[in-house]
Amino acid sequence: MAIVVTLDIMLATRKAKSKDLADFVGITEANVSLLKQGKVKGVRFDTLERICAFLQCQPGDILKYVAEEA
Repeated sequence: MAIVVTLDIMLATRKAKSKDLADFVGITEANVSLLKQGKVKGVRFDTLERICAFLQCQPGDILKYVAEEA
């Protein structure tokens, strides 16, 4: 996968809990877990905006592009 989700790193850096993030954003803890594992096909911009507001970060701090090897 070319897009890597680093949400778990941002949560650890901010010393925040997944439950608190889920409550703030308005999604389930299960969905936060799926996001952290990179097992989602997409994220709504309003959800991404709330995640960034909670973590006080930019979308690029959560989503990284990694080129796939040929």
